[in-house]
Amino acid sequence: MKTFKTAFLLTALTLLLLFVGQAFGGRNGMTLALVMAVIMNGTAYFFSDKIALMSSGAQPISKEQSPRLYAVMERLAAKANLPMPKLYMIPQPAPNAFATGRNPSHASVAVTQGLMELMDDEELEGVIAHELSHVRNYDILTSSIAATIAGAITWVAHMSRWAMIFGGWGGRDDNREGGGGLEAILMLILAPLAAVLLQLGISRQREYQADASGAKMVGHPYGLMRALEKLGAYNKKIPMDISPSTSALCIVAPLTAGQFLTGLFSTHPPLAERIARLQNMTITR
Repeated sequence: MKTFKTAFLLTALTLLLLFVGQAFGGRNGMTLALVMAVIMNGTAYFFSDKIALMSSGAQPISKEQSPRLYAVMERLAAKANLPMPKLYMIPQPAPNAFATGRNPSHASVAVTQGLMELMDDEELEGVIAHELSHVRNYDILTSSIAATIAGAITWVAHMSRWAMIFGGWGGRDDNREGGGGLEAILMLILAPLAAVLLQLGISRQREYQADASGAKMVGHPYGLMRALEKLGAYNKKIPMDISPSTSALCIVAPLTAGQFLTGLFSTHPPLAERIARLQNMTITR
């Protein structure tokens, strides 16, 4: 059911992109929107992991530097029948972690120094299992595609705003010319908003699924539950220097400079709801 919801939201995003392109530029606009989606998705497929690691300041870490982290990762990767991902350390005190990479063979997991200092072994195991679940479920690729399509919609709407000012960009021979009118003005406002909300819906579904899959990978949800409680408390106090696109990958939403919108516009579901779902697993399993 969760996979169906994600597929539905991705399809809705793609259709919205094509609709926006056609609304503003007719057939030419729809073609341009489709080309933009293909280019941006290709970029996300090959380079999103490098961008995320670079923007967070993550540094490769060896087994000798962090034997505890490697021990947990090697054990869980073997249990999940996954290749060992590359490990990175982020030299920041705010506790957090994220996984990135287009598939399990090209996966990387980054943790902050604060996370390693705060978590006990069972909690660390829960966090790593959550991140490995993202890798196994190809969530990073899914989220990257959603983000790039949403970005393309916003770009098309932004360019259309300028096109309307200077006379429109649709060809006169198109069945539907782009630009002008109340419909176009509403589209300029509503299309980017709808794109963001669809993208957030995908992100939240993936977080719930990774929580459940991570708990099953370990064999119980207790470590992850305690880890989420700690992460929620500490990330309200300690800011993290990280880009918005990379913060969306983190296990919990970090406190960042200029962060104003929460709730509806959060890339992460409420921590209380995530913990409650994990608690229900202990009752029903």
